[in-house]
Amino acid sequence: MSKSIKFITLAGLLAMVAACGSKQEEFVVVEPEPISVEPEYTGKYK
Repeated sequence: MSKSIKFITLAGLLAMVAACGSKQEEFVVVEPEPISVEPEYTGKYK
């Protein structure tokens, strides 16, 4: 095989390894919503 075909094949393999090899799982923290409900404003003092 010619040198250009070998170079193109090697570059393709390196690109594929770089794209697929370095995947890491992400750690996501989700803030829970508050359980209590705030009182509604009625417009009157009680």
